[in-house]
Formats: sequence, structure tokens, C-alpha cells
Amino acid sequence: MTEAHRWKFFRAGGFEQVLLETGEDLRQLPALDQKLWAALNCPTRGVEFDPKTLALLDRDSDGQIRASDILDAVNWLASLLIDLAPLSEGGDGLKLSDINTVTEAGARVQASVRHLLKTLGKSESDVLTLGDMQDIEQRIAGLEFNGDGVICPAQIADADLRGTLETLQSCLPSVTDISGQAGVNQAGIETFFTDARQRLAWYQAGISDAEIFPLGNLTDTAFPAWQAVSSKIEDYFLRCRMAAYDSRAATPLNRAVEDYIQVAAGGLSEASPAIADFPIALAGADKALPLDGGINPAWSARLDAFRDKVVYPLLGERAALTQSDWQSLSATFLPHARWLDSQPLGCAASVSVARLQAILGGSDEATLRSLLAQDKAVEEEVSSVRSVERLLYLKRDLFLLANNFVSFRNFYTGKGKATFQIGTLYLDSRSCDLCVRVDDINKHTGFANSSGVCLIYCECTRNGGSEKMNIAAAFTAGDSDFLVTGRNGIFYDRQGHDWNATIVRILDHPISIRQAFWSPYKKLSKLISEQLQKFAASKASSVEGKMIKAVVENGKSTVEAGTATPAKPAFDVAKFAGIFAAIGLAIGAIGGIVASIVSGILGLKFWQIPLALAGLMLLISGPSMVLAWFKLKRRNLGPILDACGWAINARMQINIPFGTALTQVASLPQGATSSLSDPFAETRRQWPWWVAGILILLLVLWFARPVI
Repeated sequence: MTEAHRWKFFRAGGFEQVLLETGEDLRQLPALDQKLWAALNCPTRGVEFDPKTLALLDRDSDGQIRASDILDAVNWLASLLIDLAPLSEGGDGLKLSDINTVTEAGARVQASVRHLLKTLGKSESDVLTLGDMQDIEQRIAGLEFNGDGVICPAQIADADLRGTLETLQSCLPSVTDISGQAGVNQAGIETFFTDARQRLAWYQAGISDAEIFPLGNLTDTAFPAWQAVSSKIEDYFLRCRMAAYDSRAATPLNRAVEDYIQVAAGGLSEASPAIADFPIALAGADKALPLDGGINPAWSARLDAFRDKVVYPLLGERAALTQSDWQSLSATFLPHARWLDSQPLGCAASVSVARLQAILGGSDEATLRSLLAQDKAVEEEVSSVRSVERLLYLKRDLFLLANNFVSFRNFYTGKGKATFQIGTLYLDSRSCDLCVRVDDINKHTGFANSSGVCLIYCECTRNGGSEKMNIAAAFTAGDSDFLVTGRNGIFYDRQGHDWNATIVRILDHPISIRQAFWSPYKKLSKLISEQLQKFAASKASSVEGKMIKAVVENGKSTVEAGTATPAKPAFDVAKFAGIFAAIGLAIGAIGGIVASIVSGILGLKFWQIPLALAGLMLLISGPSMVLAWFKLKRRNLGPILDACGWAINARMQINIPFGTALTQVASLPQGATSSLSDPFAETRRQWPWWVAGILILLLVLWFARPVI
């Protein structure tokens, strides 16, 4: 009985994560319950990983890497390699001895590796690297036959055969070779030659029928000439029958004089639609159609062609065409019209019969099929080369990806950057390592807000604004006092490129306990400052208003005719007494509160005073700190990544210690020295401290006085 694989787990982020350390761990991955995976899906965009590897994993090209893609890759590698241990080692080299030649697929891959080494002039080597595969696409595309099942005109030397292939291209849907050139595939050749034979069979059946071709080979030119004037001649004879029915209809049927005046107002031309709209000839009761004169200039050329190609060959020379003659001609061409309507409508319908006869009469079809067979013959070889390329990429990267997908080992152990960490933001004397790429800020904030993390959204630009992207940076240490929209910083991506970063949106959440402790005092200080500023502004405005009013009043004449200066009202002592009393009561109440607090503190023993002050501060800051502590404990990475297109399968906590590690606050280097003397520091006045000291001393003496 086979012993079950012994998995190892480590706890980080508040949940158990599988520890992938060996190739055997990777081989056994299909047996691991997916409920224990950290993620089940990740996008191919916005992650720091080789896009070529992601493309090779994303077999359905939907822009997503799912758990099934990871498992398929593991099973595929297990079928080609003797042991998966080299995957945990990484590296971009593949040894011949690592390939499992017992399986047919493995034998083909090893043969392809040997062939590539020989092609590269490295026959003595037993290691193929990704560097050797750099130009594999160009090499495959440059081969005469590359196994993609497409034949291009450029690879055909014979001019006649190349012309045939170009004819096929002109009437078939476009098919692109891996070299990027347009060509024809097996399905196109089958379709074209099938349609071509049907079209020639249809043509041969018609050409042998005298009713369908009344003029023999001349019918091909006579029929279009008849068809070009058919509707107009029908219109003419109908007008003639209407005139025979009622003579009064003759004049209006031939258009009024006003119509000619309107046409004459503009520039005249035989190609004018207005002139072509007039009857082909003047209608009259039972009148024949003149063939030599009296024809609408817009139709004269077409009628001459009809006369020479249809009337004269079938009816003989004549100056006019009667209605019975016209009906006879129409009946003659009716079988040909029906025959044309029955022609096959395949892709070969746009090719002339003569060209189809030339193509089918030669050996071009057999030659094209032979070329396709030769291309098909190397399909397996080319496919094996592509398998080698895929094997090299997955051998190098799959183990690393698994540790950023099945578990988030790199992120939580700090041994390397996670795939979703795209760089570092420097702003407000801090560096933020948890930065993710965001395509739509509005959409991202809608879900990421539930993470409880303080997120700063920045618009990043470089190269003069030609390159742009949006990021979300997590601030998990320090405070948010100076994080405001519009502030600038620098973002460094994983390639070392620097971007100008500007804050465009903020999701405000608690950052640290320290911030929560000082928050009440900062809010109180801000409130007092704002109120004092408002009070000072109102007083300044009042003084300015009184000064302006005084200047205006002094500029006026003190005595006006017929009026007397009104007497100033007497000072109302009772009115202001109430105001002064209210102010006195307020000051007394505040003073009483302050006195009671001070007296209570001074009534304690000396060693109890610091404890009382600390308790008072905790009483003020405690609720804010407790609330912040609960929120910081609930910070979750999942919603941030889910909003980027991931399918996170666990509750990934960012606790306080880990959050502190994700955001670094500025600090002086170890061993650095700093001069505390600031030559531009503001001069501090000493007298306020003396006054405060004297007041405190008086209070101490007052409360320490003996009670009589």
C-alpha cells in the first residue's frame, strides 16, 4: 500500500498555508484539497511574472490562470521528466538525462532537444537553455515547411503555381501563416476545387444548349447588352400602350416642359441621373422604338450596343424595334437568364470560367496538395520543438508561481516579492511595498474598501506622460495626517524604472495604534485652531467694517438742509449687565472644572500624580485606540486582490506587526550622528514659561495652606 504524502503547513496571515519545498510536493499537488489553496485564479495582467510563461499556462487564452491550469502543467511535466526535483532548484537549463524517454512524448521531446543542440552547434552539450530558444519563433517561421498547415505564395518558386495560389487567396477567407504571411490551408484548397468543378459542370451543361446560348459564344456579350436596357425599354412600351389607351396621357407621359426647365437650370451631362430618368424615347400610341435617332442622350450608347449585339444578329438590320420584336428578344434570352440564376454561388463564382479551366486542366491541384502534405509531415517535429520551449519555461517558473498561488509563501515570509507586488511607492517619508496595479480605480475601490486597509490610489506616469498606469498602495504604518489628494511621490517598479506618482483617491482606514492615540488631541487642537481662526477673522472683519463706516460718515456734511442730527441712545446698563453676568458664569464654571481637576491631582501623593495623568490620557484616547485595534486586527488582503481579478480562497490577514513590515517609516541609519542645533529655529520667548511656573507654584501653595 502506497504511503500518503506527508504535507507540511505553516501558519501566516491567520490561516494555514501549504509549504511547497520539493519537486515531490509539486507532483502531489493534484491530491491536495483545493479548499486549502490560497488562490484559485489569478489574472495574467497586473502581475510581476514572465508573460511568456503565463501565456504557456493560459491554454485557452482567456487572460486567467486557474487552478486547473496549474494542475495540468504539473501533470504534463510529470509525464515528461523522470523527477520533478529540478523544478524546486529553478534555473533555465534542461538536461537530456532529466527527460523521461519511456513515454512516447518524452522520447519525441528528447529527440527535439538533441536536434536543437545539433542545429546550434552544441552537439557535445547535454544541456539546452532558454537562451538557446530566444529566436525559436523566427527559426520556425523561416522554415520552408513549419507544420502549421498553411502554404504561402512566397515559398513557391514556380510563377504559374504561385499565380494559382494567389487566385485561391483572392476568393477564400484569409489564413495567416506563423510567419505572419497570408496563405491557403487544406480546408481552403478543398473548398475551392470542389466549387470550381461544380461551376465548370454548370457551365458545360449550359454552353451545349442552343436555347441557353442562342448566339453561341456571342451570347456572353449580347446578354449583358440586352440586360442593360431591358427595364428602360419595358418602361417605353408601357408608356406607348398607355398613350394608345388614352391620347390625353401622351403629353404627361413624355414629361412636362417644367421638368426640362428644371434640368436645364443646372449643368447638363449625359451621365446626369436627372436626364437618365427621362423616357428612353418619346412615347406615342403603338409607336415603335427608334434605333437610329430620337433617343435620350443618357441611353444612346447602351441602346447602340443593344442594337449591334442583339437586334441585328437576331432580327436583322432595321431602323426601329416594335413591341412584338422586343417580346421575341426577351423570350429568346429568358432561358439564359434562368441558367445564370442557377449558377453555383461558391468561392469560385468570382473567378472566370477560362481561369478555372486553366487551373483544373493543369497539375496545380496535385502540386498544392503535395506541398500541404510536406508541411503536415513536419507538424509533429515542430510541435515537439514547442513542447521543448514550454518545458523550459515551466521548469524554471512553475515552482515559483505555485508558491505565489497555492500558498503566498513569498509574501508572508518576506523571502521575495509576491507576484502581485509590482513595486514600491515612496511618499510622505515612507516606503510602501504592498502596491498592486489597478485598471479601473472606481471599480477597485468599490470592493477593496472592505479590506480595512488604508489604500492610496496614485496615477503614475513616465517618459513625459506617454506611459501611464494606476496603482493602489497600502499604508500600514505611520499616520495619514499629510496624505491628501494631489500630493506627489515616486514609484519604482520591479524593473527599477521610476514613475511620477500623484494621489488621486484615498480609502481612509486606521493605520496604527499610535495614530489612534493622538487622534483625539489632534482633532481637539484642530477644532480649537479653526474656532480661533474664525473668531479672529470675524473680529478683523468687524473692525475693518467699522473703520470704513467711520471714514464714510466723516466725509459727509454734518448738517443737511431741513434735517437735524438724531441724538445717540443712552447706554443701557441693565441690558449689558445680563451679558456680563452670563460670561462670568461661563468663566466660573470652566475655572471650577479646571480647579477641581487640579485640586484632585494635587491632593494625591507625589507618586500617584503620574498615574493619574496617564489614566486621564487613557480615558481620552482609550476608546479611539480600542476601535482602531479591532479594525487593524480585521485588515484583509483578499478584497484588494479580488478587486484586481484574483480569486482569493482564504482570509489573508495583515496584522499589526506584519503591516509594520510592509510600510517602512523614515529613520536615521545605524551609527549616524545628527546636530540638534538649527540655525534657523524660531526664537522661543521665556516669559510664558515663567508665568506658567509662578501660577502653578501659587496653586500648590494655595492648596497646601493649613486649614483653620
